[in-house]
Amino acid sequence: MRRLFAALIAATCVVSASAAAQENWPQRQVMIVVPFAPGGSADLIARILQQQMQARFGTPFVVENKSGAGGSIGAGYAARAPADGYTLLIGTASTQAINPFLYKRLPFDVERDFQPITLLVRFPNLLFVSKRVPATSVPQFIEYLKENDGKLNFGSSGIGTSSHLSSVMFQLATHTRMIHVPFRSTAEVVNSMLNGSIEVAMESMTTTWPFAVSGEVRALAVTTPRRSATAPDLPTIGETLEDYEATAWQGLFAPAGTPSPIVERIAAEVKRIWDLPAVATALRNVGGEPATSSPNEFKQYNRAERVRWGEVVKAAGAQID
Repeated sequence: MRRLFAALIAATCVVSASAAAQENWPQRQVMIVVPFAPGGSADLIARILQQQMQARFGTPFVVENKSGAGGSIGAGYAARAPADGYTLLIGTASTQAINPFLYKRLPFDVERDFQPITLLVRFPNLLFVSKRVPATSVPQFIEYLKENDGKLNFGSSGIGTSSHLSSVMFQLATHTRMIHVPFRSTAEVVNSMLNGSIEVAMESMTTTWPFAVSGEVRALAVTTPRRSATAPDLPTIGETLEDYEATAWQGLFAPAGTPSPIVERIAAEVKRIWDLPAVATALRNVGGEPATSSPNEFKQYNRAERVRWGEVVKAAGAQID
């Protein structure tokens, strides 16, 4: 009886300690994994979040870039981390909705190994071209592509990323061909265009719009169904190609099994931060649209996105061993 009583007390203490740890989160450094190289939109969003969370809690939040394999290396790292709230992932349409159909084998299962926390931002990809391309509109660009079928290089931030598949969708819709040149980040795509290696790209407006504003590249359209508030005079591709849509997004994830109180607390804190006028303005200034959600809403959103992007991957016939 004494042993049983002692065991019950010990179990109660363990539960109490666990509950206290959850309630007092964070008590040490929190890592935010970005599965792409520095300089891209996911990195930018992560650093906005890192600065705000660190200021809120007075605990170090650090951004760790682990790029490669279309974001799968960083996502796999986060999936294997302890489920204690101290490793978070900036997941994207690529890592969570596209890669499961693109790669024959992944070191994780997006449904089983991740706990969705909240959607962070939706944003259009920007269709932009080198200043050497003599087109100032989508119709002119389509005509130029048909005249130079199979001759132009288009860049993307990786095979199977939303930037890659946005361009694939464009080629399928216009019955044209371009040569794909994959890179590891949006920053590398832009730099490659500036040095003359590629002529076309559809990349995150969050990162690329400043280059269009400065005149270093020429913006032709956005990939979303509606025009962007950042550039209301810039048309959508859908205004020329009916039903064309490619909306990119980023959200926050934790390893599966992360305690619900921690998940809910992070989601609530992100919403508070994203509702700050200065943060919302900063996101919109670079083409993003703040979009938070509850963990359950985000889980359902992920499932719907896997269906949508899975169909695009199959139509493109893209697959990586």
